[in-house]
Amino acid sequence: MLKVGIVGLPNVGKSTLFKTLTKKQVDCANFPFCTIEPNVGVVEVPDTRMAQLSAKSGSEKIVPTAIEFVDIAGIVEGAHKGDGLGNKFLANIRETDMILHVVRGFKDPNVIHVSNSVDAARDVEVIEMELAFADMETVQKRLDAARGKKKAGTSKELEAEESALAKFMAALEVGKLTNAIELDEDEENAVKSLTLLTRKPMLYVVNVDEDAAADPNWTSPLGPDRLAVPISVKIESEIMEMPKEDQAAFLEELGLKESGLDRVIRKCYEALNLITYFTSGEKETRAWTITKGTKAPQAAGVIHTDFEKNFIRAEVINWKDFVELGESGAKTAGKLRVEGKDYVMQDGDTCHFRVNA
Repeated sequence: MLKVGIVGLPNVGKSTLFKTLTKKQVDCANFPFCTIEPNVGVVEVPDTRMAQLSAKSGSEKIVPTAIEFVDIAGIVEGAHKGDGLGNKFLANIRETDMILHVVRGFKDPNVIHVSNSVDAARDVEVIEMELAFADMETVQKRLDAARGKKKAGTSKELEAEESALAKFMAALEVGKLTNAIELDEDEENAVKSLTLLTRKPMLYVVNVDEDAAADPNWTSPLGPDRLAVPISVKIESEIMEMPKEDQAAFLEELGLKESGLDRVIRKCYEALNLITYFTSGEKETRAWTITKGTKAPQAAGVIHTDFEKNFIRAEVINWKDFVELGESGAKTAGKLRVEGKDYVMQDGDTCHFRVNA
């Protein structure tokens, strides 16, 4: 399961966002370091297509795809040196697939700020610098080791590794994140085992007040190069306490088409370059997560490893055609496609895989 780490300075709304995302109660008292161990919760990925597919198939159950969120305690300046609870929580971040960085954009005199003022751009830089400092130590150790090996004789792999590490170090030394650095295929392969904090995809949640959350012309204070979503964590928390039938009406009243939580989850998928395909029948309608660009045999292997090994073909129907016509109707109408091993899966494909027994 994909793991997303929620990070940020203390008292920016991380734990409240986590509690709202997972409907899981966590201690989010108004003081730094109340989160001592990372809290973990599994969240279903919202997808309105599944109910339509299930209705057409008469499925007994719906099995959505999911993301695991980890609430990581607040990081402070000096974390890479062990200040606060830094070293432990930098290790927690290292275990995640991507980072959800919560930044405070609201003003409330009743909620203290560790710097005694609200400045989203400054706060982001504090966290990013701590991640960068930690990565510099990691890269330098690996670079020293690579150069040591080269003394005994070089190779294409060592050359590629040194080149990639040198690019990373040059970026980190000027305060840039390594996820902005492009590597060629050889360089990428040479450092694929290197778990850098700043190499992970990042999504920024700016925790704003109610008016800003509903503003269609909202401008991110973090600049155009950071993927940011404005949500009011306080409002989202209140919405989740309502009966489901009242939630849509309340969102409409606020001028919102969907909840901020749904936007956050979808943006996590986008940042991780993921898409969804479906299987649908009487027993169940299920969503499966794959990376964009995945071919049919590898997609089948997500269901079971034997499906990839014994793949013959994929029978594919666009989800809209499936909902409109059903499997047999789509076949009759020529909407069912038979695809082979080189077929690149598309988001929304509804599939039946044929494999050798």
